[in-house]
Amino acid sequence: MTDVGKAIEELQKGFNPDAAKDMNEVFQFEVKDDGEYFIEIKDGTCTVGTGEHDDPSVTLIMNKATLKGVLSGEVNGMTAFMTGKIKAQGNMMLATKLNSLFSI
Repeated sequence: MTDVGKAIEELQKGFNPDAAKDMNEVFQFEVKDDGEYFIEIKDGTCTVGTGEHDDPSVTLIMNKATLKGVLSGEVNGMTAFMTGKIKAQGNMMLATKLNSLFSI
């Protein structure tokens, strides 16, 4: 597994099930220079997978450096989005909930 895949799996450890109550959403990550990953939030649980999910709620498109920066806290996700380093497809407002769902 790549270092990006490991970083996404690490998110699972910081998952906040209380913030995910009654949530049924899929975050798809399309990492241009690494691959595809997804996080599925359902009934207060968090599942991480590789590849393309059948029905993502939101797809976040970026490169590896941006994703690693956001996950480490070195890059502000909103700033990265506003400057075009992160693109979103689908329910863009859902992406703003990542900080409350995970300890980033």
